[in-house]
Amino acid sequence: MIKRTLYFGNDAYLNTKDRQLVISYPEKEDKITIPIEDIGVVILDAYRLTISQNLISRLLDNNVALITCDNRRMPQGLMLNLEGNTLQQERFRFQVEISLPLKKQLWQQTVKSKILNQRALLINLMTQNHSEFDNLENMQYWANSVRSGDPDNYEARAAAFYWKEIFKEFIFDFIRGRNEADPNNLLNYGYAILRAITARSLVASGLMPTFGIHHRNKYNAFALADDIMEPYRPYVDEVVYEIIETYGLDNGEIKLDTKIKAELLKIPAIDVIIDGERSPLMIAMQRTTASLFHCFAGNSRKILYPVFN
Repeated sequence: MIKRTLYFGNDAYLNTKDRQLVISYPEKEDKITIPIEDIGVVILDAYRLTISQNLISRLLDNNVALITCDNRRMPQGLMLNLEGNTLQQERFRFQVEISLPLKKQLWQQTVKSKILNQRALLINLMTQNHSEFDNLENMQYWANSVRSGDPDNYEARAAAFYWKEIFKEFIFDFIRGRNEADPNNLLNYGYAILRAITARSLVASGLMPTFGIHHRNKYNAFALADDIMEPYRPYVDEVVYEIIETYGLDNGEIKLDTKIKAELLKIPAIDVIIDGERSPLMIAMQRTTASLFHCFAGNSRKILYPVFN
């Protein structure tokens, strides 16, 4: 069953009773209750929102990813269960002892899948809008040329081409960057949701989101999540493209307001194709992280990633 993503953008008091999340709003007598077992992600985005410690504990017990936002209303913190799997210690050992050659092979698969999904999205947009993208055959070549560990950095080559092309119908010379111009604000928000979904699934599979197969920044507590989410990024990019297409840009800007956030909160439920089957993105991510564990355990050498269609 697809887990719910809950967003709280107004002042409220959140607590728990009888395994339910109980929502109380100021000056309202009626309370709203939601079964905790139905929840996958909770986003806290209000200055005077209060959440009880008991509820936090219950949410984490049920492997809910809890996201807090900063004063710009952008995702800032992520809280996860430290014991998301009954065989945690054994699975941690498999992860820590993974060989460098296997890490490089898994990163090769990840980069190839990401480039192919980026290419597929560009082809879809070209077909829908009767437009043209330059040299798409380069994307196929780069994907086919990725070697173990991607020493030739084809991921970066593909990204430079991809970002130059994807939003050119709306923006001249778009630059992808966390602090660059809109719609980077939408991309940042969408990727934060995707990162939480990935980290949650890794914990559920008994893995530590901290130790990556490629990302190694010592300040990054979610390096493995950042690795594994890479082939899923084009699904977020497509949502952002559709938002711009629907709501437009005002002098190159688009406000990350409630209606836009509501569109981005649909990301966990996006339909994707994985292993020939259609499923919500959140469920597909669980299959991806489960396949990653089997690679760490020596039962497989292939990560199961979605194929953009």
